[in-house]
Amino acid sequence: MVNAVKPAKKVEKLNLRYMRDKDKEKVKGIFRYYEVPGGQVSFMFRAYREDRIERYDLLDGEIYTLPLGVAKHLNNNCWYPRYGHMENEEGVISGHAPNGLGKGMQGMRVAQKVRRMGFQSLEFTDVEELNSPNKEVVTVEYNTNAVI
Repeated sequence: MVNAVKPAKKVEKLNLRYMRDKDKEKVKGIFRYYEVPGGQVSFMFRAYREDRIERYDLLDGEIYTLPLGVAKHLNNNCWYPRYGHMENEEGVISGHAPNGLGKGMQGMRVAQKVRRMGFQSLEFTDVEELNSPNKEVVTVEYNTNAVI
């Protein structure tokens, strides 16, 4: 029984080393600061215990070459929740919380994740295309007054 555990730990350690090496690979992209357009953000980051803590100072709209782990952090973890009431199939707000905390309480849940910032990869985009003055900008908007 003990021998079965040791290989599993060895495989897990190799897998962690592979993930750590993969997260250190450099990726090129544009930093987007959705919360404060045109703003700057500074943060400290360390993904693995063996890594050093690194400081990043990023300006909205600028092109950076960052480790893949930092890019994934910016895209996956930099958001805050916006809560809303839970509704059933008929659209009626439930009368109590799902965990049974109280019959008079309104059930709340995360209704929306609001992104604070992100990292847009330039892996398949040419930087010269982005800076070209002859490019036509197309804006797509959702019309709430449209009748379907």
